[in-house]
Amino acid sequence: ASQTQLPGFDSPPTWRCQAWLAPRLVVVTLAAIVFSLLAERAGTSTSLLLAINLVAYAAGGFFGARTAIASLAQGKIDVDMLMVLAALGAAAIGQWHEGAILLFLFSLSNVLQDYAIGRSRSAIRGLFALYPEVAKVKRGEQVLELNISQIEIGDTVLIEPAERIPVDGQVLAGQSAVDESPISGESMPADKASGDLVFAGTLNGPGILDVRALRSAEQTTLSRIIQLVEEAQDSKAPTERFLERFEQGYAKLVILAVALLILIPPALGLSDFHSNFYRAMVLMTVASPCALVISVPSAIISAIASAARDGVLFKGGASLEKLAAVKVFAFDKTGTLTLGEPRVADIVCAADLTESELLTCAASAEARSEHPLAKAILRRAQESQLDIHEPSEFKALPGHGVIAQINGQNVRVGRVTLMSDCPAMPEALSARQRELEGDGKTVVAVLRDNEPLGLIALADESRADAAPLIAALSKRGIVPVILTGDNQRVADSIAKQVGISRVYAGLLPEEKASAIGQLRREFGPVAMVGDGINDAPALAMADIGIAMGVAGTDVALETADVVLMGDRLERIADALRLSVRARRVVWQNIAFSLAVIALLTVGVFAVNLPLPMGVLGHEGSTVIVVMNGLLSLLALPELRRRQLARARDA
Repeated sequence: ASQTQLPGFDSPPTWRCQAWLAPRLVVVTLAAIVFSLLAERAGTSTSLLLAINLVAYAAGGFFGARTAIASLAQGKIDVDMLMVLAALGAAAIGQWHEGAILLFLFSLSNVLQDYAIGRSRSAIRGLFALYPEVAKVKRGEQVLELNISQIEIGDTVLIEPAERIPVDGQVLAGQSAVDESPISGESMPADKASGDLVFAGTLNGPGILDVRALRSAEQTTLSRIIQLVEEAQDSKAPTERFLERFEQGYAKLVILAVALLILIPPALGLSDFHSNFYRAMVLMTVASPCALVISVPSAIISAIASAARDGVLFKGGASLEKLAAVKVFAFDKTGTLTLGEPRVADIVCAADLTESELLTCAASAEARSEHPLAKAILRRAQESQLDIHEPSEFKALPGHGVIAQINGQNVRVGRVTLMSDCPAMPEALSARQRELEGDGKTVVAVLRDNEPLGLIALADESRADAAPLIAALSKRGIVPVILTGDNQRVADSIAKQVGISRVYAGLLPEEKASAIGQLRREFGPVAMVGDGINDAPALAMADIGIAMGVAGTDVALETADVVLMGDRLERIADALRLSVRARRVVWQNIAFSLAVIALLTVGVFAVNLPLPMGVLGHEGSTVIVVMNGLLSLLALPELRRRQLARARDA
């Protein structure tokens, strides 16, 4: 589908005009320079030569002059201003050709920068190609082919085998395997059946699906991912903001140095005005910080695009830089280090109560809860074909459990501490609780009208890729920590499995945030990894919040600093590796840019560096910086895929 079919994603007309016009003006500039040289050799009249040179200046300096004037109107002096002044200075002393060559190479460099960075951006915008032009929509007895912009929320969309899914929706009927790699970065297809969510832009497998549309075309997960990535690419990293401020003072210093170089040596009789003016123009050219200014955004934009194609969304350059500096990784336990699919392992009843009665009571109270433990209890009750009663009243107590009214009775399900204001727990239940927790299980209590009915123990498995991630973090000198609301014994059991020695257990959501502050004071910057919903206070308190396994989750897409669309922990290692590599590339670029400026500046005074050579060195360094930022980072995902493929083949 074209981007114009999706509101809010049209390219700005000004940008499209510049992208079309700038390369053509570069060609016009080059042609005018060649004609000027040929005309001068043929003895053409001065007026014609002047006209040709003016064409070269107008074409080569059009966008630079426009940008310089716009910056000047805001009280800023930028590299475009320095380049335009240098070219005009060359013309003022009759060096039209050299000034035109300066503008040609400067504009060519800008075109190459725009093209290279544009490729990085278009790699993300190219995801729009994943949208089908039309979709089959069931309305009444008819199946209509409609443009995707005409699909309404609630419509039933028919997805046939090997078709792209046009909407975010819920499967109503059918079974299939769906390639969700554009959303999650996962290469293996995901099985889909009735009740499962599917996402626009993903590829249906062999089955036929009826899908109810849950979002309009412009609000799909894929559209929002693209929008978030583009906003992230436009946001500035702290280093980039610093360099922009540095550019302002530095540019003024260059102009001052050029002015002094023009005036002082001739006034002291050390050199003639003409040659000194020419040297000053060369200095203005080589001292301009073009490569320095572009060194950060070229790497940041590339890294953000590279990560997004692998299912990792950085919310801006600041997030990318912060992740590279993290000293502590704090993990929520359930659903992060574990599979997040707890199962009922044991049911312990008080006297005169059956397991079915206890499970029915607990499942009815948990019927409206979204907590993973509640879903596990409900699932066990449904598997046992028990009658679940709808509560007349329901209240969730974050970090504690739930309270519900069932058939006029007050039922509480949650932490064993719920019994603190109730009659003492029978010793048999207390002993069984300690035994179950010692086995690494999570134990919840069930009470009815303040009377203990029994215990339900749930078990969750650690993820297979959790231990390798923790080992990789520890190897980098990063401290891994567990922050969980679960009890100490369960948390210690999971920590032992994955290789974490520091555990904070029994925490309420606000206590997790306090623990983040304590870790920051002890070690330094902290990253918090959670689901983006239950861990919102801790994610907000951390220096960088990472939400994982949240494809289609509005809260996480809006609140986390880094969003992992899939649920593979190795993506965290990928994101960390990419951020560290991006930081290294940024400082490589900065060091290289400063070295080139210093070398060329020395050349101006030591060997009377000519303007064309100064321009070539200056613009060449800019192109090298851009390509270093883009190529070194864009290659990383493909390299990692090759490494994984080799590992599977081995």
